[in-house]
Amino acid sequence: MSSQNGNSSNGKAPASSADYGKTASFLAVGVGLTGVITYAYFLIASHTLSKPDYGQITVLWSAVFITISTLYRPIEQLLSRHISERMVKGQPLGEPMRVASTIQFGLSLIFAVLALALRGPIQDSLLEGNETLYWVFFTSVLFYAASYFARGFLAGKQQFGLFVALILSESCFRTIFAVLVVVGILSGQSMVAIGITAAPALSLIVVPFAFQRRARRSNQRPDTSSASRPGVSGSAGGRPDGTPAAADDAAFSFRHGGGFAAAVLLIMFSEQAFLNAGPLIMRGLQGAAEAGFIFNVLMIARAPLQLFQSVSTSILPHLTSLHTSDDPDSDREFGHTVKMVLLGISAFTGAAFVFMALVGPKAMQIAFGKNFTYDRLGLLLVTVGMGLYLASVTLNQACVAQGQVRRAAVRWITCAGVFIAWNFVPLVSNEQRRVEFGFLLAAGVLFALLYWVYRHPHAHAGDTPTPGSPEELEARLAMIDENV
Repeated sequence: MSSQNGNSSNGKAPASSADYGKTASFLAVGVGLTGVITYAYFLIASHTLSKPDYGQITVLWSAVFITISTLYRPIEQLLSRHISERMVKGQPLGEPMRVASTIQFGLSLIFAVLALALRGPIQDSLLEGNETLYWVFFTSVLFYAASYFARGFLAGKQQFGLFVALILSESCFRTIFAVLVVVGILSGQSMVAIGITAAPALSLIVVPFAFQRRARRSNQRPDTSSASRPGVSGSAGGRPDGTPAAADDAAFSFRHGGGFAAAVLLIMFSEQAFLNAGPLIMRGLQGAAEAGFIFNVLMIARAPLQLFQSVSTSILPHLTSLHTSDDPDSDREFGHTVKMVLLGISAFTGAAFVFMALVGPKAMQIAFGKNFTYDRLGLLLVTVGMGLYLASVTLNQACVAQGQVRRAAVRWITCAGVFIAWNFVPLVSNEQRRVEFGFLLAAGVLFALLYWVYRHPHAHAGDTPTPGSPEELEARLAMIDENV
């Protein structure tokens, strides 16, 4: 703890837990609003397009977001961690930005080469031979490279107003295209799909404001170079042993934070599998129309998860503070907090179950149009799965606060694998019911496994994020649904 205090004297002091709680609440409101607007995009598309056309949009969406989450989230994490860390220590930001931009460019180039080489299978097998959808997929993934780089930069600089503006503008620009189709200014599936690629491209108008603010602050800030700070010698920031300070700090962060960041990334990838693998699998088994159907059904889980961000983002710093506190009542308060959130989820799930039992099929047709006929049993299965999934997210935050992120990540990827494999095993003959039951099964197993980890913690060194640290910020941002 003493080293933290010393660091903060050199640069920007870390925010208090209370300040971070306010930040979490602000982020949650922004992300929740973004989720609502994204939800509106699919409502409009479902009412406007035919079953096959809407199904192709959901397949395109799932393919884009699985790809960008896998490729670009590590760079966002790299930036958010190292920029925030160097700001605390008063170190220059050029090195992490240079490294991150080089890696991001390389990943984008690799994607472009592979996507062009595999254009035939992607366009013909995945996207029903639709050339427009292929180019939307191709350009969307490339534009999101810049978007995720900007997200990491803004998060690391703790410019959360611009961060929220970036993701909110993405959802707004995407949904505007669907609205223009409804009112007749644009027409057809292609225009709805173009919204997916226009969103990250147009939202980048936020980025110049971030760099203008950075330049303005740099001009106003006095010299904080290593030569002017006590205890650091030489213009290169060297240490007594001759090791450059910046290189040593970067190595330290990678050594101690790499495992933590990798585990969080594994959890995020698993979340994508839970929420997006179903439509892709259904596309392969039954076609695009049925993929659109199962996408709508899984919205029962996706929509509450967006609203749940206000809880999942704010509970981590609270639990982390309790876990690291010396107060004798902190353990009891830790358990009480988790228990109360789980009870709230149980009550919400019960109310949703009653609603779906009474008017679920009709409500789904009102929301998504009459292109599909919804089965009450399937809706109830996913509703219970939604409750177990939200409870699992809560337990995951508790495990991260306890220093159990690696053990939790193993459980997440195992259950995601079980969910994917289940959908190819014909134990349930109806493919739609197989996805619905598989979601419930995998969410239930995940809840049980994470509950065991939560009740039997075995902390790994370096896996407990210190309150107010870059690691805690990284973990909280990682839990924000990247589907926004």
